[in-house]
Amino acid sequence: MIKHRVAAIRLISALAVILACNLPFFGDPGPGNPPAVPPINPPVIDTIAPGAGTAVPPATDTPVVVHALTPSTAPPLGTFVYDVESSGTAPEKRAPYGDLYRTDLLEREFHQDMTYVPDLDIVTFNLSKDTNFYYVSIELIGTDPNNALGINYGVEFDLNADGFGDILIWAHGPYTLDWQTGNVQVFKDTNHDTGGLSGERSDAPITTNGYDSLIFDGGGSDPDLAWVRMNAGQYATVQFAFKRSLTGSSFMVGTWADAGLKDPAKLDYNDRFTEVEAGSPEKNEIY
Repeated sequence: MIKHRVAAIRLISALAVILACNLPFFGDPGPGNPPAVPPINPPVIDTIAPGAGTAVPPATDTPVVVHALTPSTAPPLGTFVYDVESSGTAPEKRAPYGDLYRTDLLEREFHQDMTYVPDLDIVTFNLSKDTNFYYVSIELIGTDPNNALGINYGVEFDLNADGFGDILIWAHGPYTLDWQTGNVQVFKDTNHDTGGLSGERSDAPITTNGYDSLIFDGGGSDPDLAWVRMNAGQYATVQFAFKRSLTGSSFMVGTWADAGLKDPAKLDYNDRFTEVEAGSPEKNEIY
């Protein structure tokens, strides 16, 4: 992410499946003019030796999450922020441009062999709001967020425009047409290290703990905090809603599509992998 200008919180990896993300922009859309898990382990049931009888686990009631506020099914549309997309150059097994490892900008919707994955390719996003929620709508080239690769989509926030991500909303499949919270997590960075040593450039290879605090895991003290749904409209292949209290009214925002590491604790990825390790999807780059 680059300070003091509209730029991306972008990430790099040269794994079997790579990720893609989009350009962020500044803050509150303004009234009437919107701008542009850890796994939950199943309970362990003690086994009984043969002949010792059958273990019958005690009956338990499944907790019912009660929501006080639900996002709108028809939120307003914000101003579009456009990303580079690679559908036109995909047959040539390359990204056209827009991938800048040093400044953490990505255009990597490919397998390592450069097979194109349109469900990773972000075209636009837009930010809007109503009385209770902000909405981030992500438009993809593809139409199937439930791609068999298992794609995580997310929204990242820099609350003070210093180039370091502060909050990450992170969702995993299966995605549904209805608003849901059960597959959504919200992370915070408590020690200011998501950008490594510098929010403006790669500091690889270093080790940090990225987003180190999980504050929402399908629910929490506020069960209405963050939501996701899919195919909510032409420009909302994946759509997020989150309480306005989560970020306040001023922030930078970027969007994510990740079928690679999918590990918020390792952000930013371009601080974890050197440029040689990360490679490039652009043929005019040295690696």
